[in-house]
Amino acid sequence: MLLDVVYNHLGPEGAYLHAIAPEAFSTSHRTPWGAAFNLDGPGAGPVREFLIHNALYWIEEFHFDGLRLDAAHAIIDDSPKHLLQELGERVRASAPGRPIHLILENEENQASRLARRSDGSPRWYTAQWNDDVHHGLHAAASGESQGYYADYIDDTAKLGRALAEGFAFQGEVMPYRGTPRGEPSCALPPAAFVAFIQNHDQIGNRAFGDRLAAVAAPAAMRAVAATYLLLPQIPMLFMGEEWAAAQPFPFFCDFGGELAEAVRAGRRAEFARFPEFRDPAMRQRIPDPTADSTFASAKLAWGDIERQPHAGWLDWYRRILDIRHREIVPRLASIPTGGHWRVLGAGAVVVRWPCGADELVLAANLSARAATGFPTARGCVF
Repeated sequence: MLLDVVYNHLGPEGAYLHAIAPEAFSTSHRTPWGAAFNLDGPGAGPVREFLIHNALYWIEEFHFDGLRLDAAHAIIDDSPKHLLQELGERVRASAPGRPIHLILENEENQASRLARRSDGSPRWYTAQWNDDVHHGLHAAASGESQGYYADYIDDTAKLGRALAEGFAFQGEVMPYRGTPRGEPSCALPPAAFVAFIQNHDQIGNRAFGDRLAAVAAPAAMRAVAATYLLLPQIPMLFMGEEWAAAQPFPFFCDFGGELAEAVRAGRRAEFARFPEFRDPAMRQRIPDPTADSTFASAKLAWGDIERQPHAGWLDWYRRILDIRHREIVPRLASIPTGGHWRVLGAGAVVVRWPCGADELVLAANLSARAATGFPTARGCVF
């Protein structure tokens, strides 16, 4: 059991630290969501201890198995030792011999945060959510090319690199943002990356919160799901994904008064730059994040798992996960680094990982067209 923790900012409502301890916030840094914590200025010591002890609190007092650090790239710290490094060291030192999983969400793809010791154990952080795998698989399944998907659509090389080495961007300029992104990641084991095709951000940040199954054909869904579930990276399922839940997951919140109106207007304004929402009438269709009905629409209909096509999807996911448990998991410890990939055609790629005296091979065609050049099947094929 992991806890999601936010150490980059405080929320806009119900936070009183600004009033009682303004020195806790930086005068030189800001985050996209407001004031940044003072981690490197005068008086930063108590602030750093406050955040580190919060992490220790959950591990020591509540015995969580680990933490997922939200938007670690927005934890701004110019100190000689970054808060992320100190926090990782302190948490690991607090529980010797106990497997603590520290997971990052980090837009900057800093492979150095995921460094391993000589015995293969994490020095600081266990793994990172791998947005590059998500973006590549989502673009392949949906055909969408807006926003950051434009950097992944019809780019099988990026997909192959993300599947094999973890990050698609390893220091190159990412056109969508116009700046370099990432660090070389091929020396890391696949288990340093968490792969997924849906999560709360990637669905909730869509205008209507529509899931991948709503925009991709069933065959495409099976192809990308099988790819990431049988990848030696660590798979993460989003609630209801395993039975192709039909309910959306729109952005919702519980603010009141002027803040609620500001969030409502801001939510619709952020989509104004998309062609399909240039018409104000279309933007008004975007669900009101403060409405009870928006929250209610996200609730799973658990009875659907007894009905088709959801029951069929659930059976399919169970079979794929059984294969993973039997064939992939026992081999993870013998895959110390990233693999090697080769593009066979648009959407078609082969990835190989040395696996002790053996080899793990992933052959995937994520296009609607037939592809040739795949290796001859041998060994255990599934």
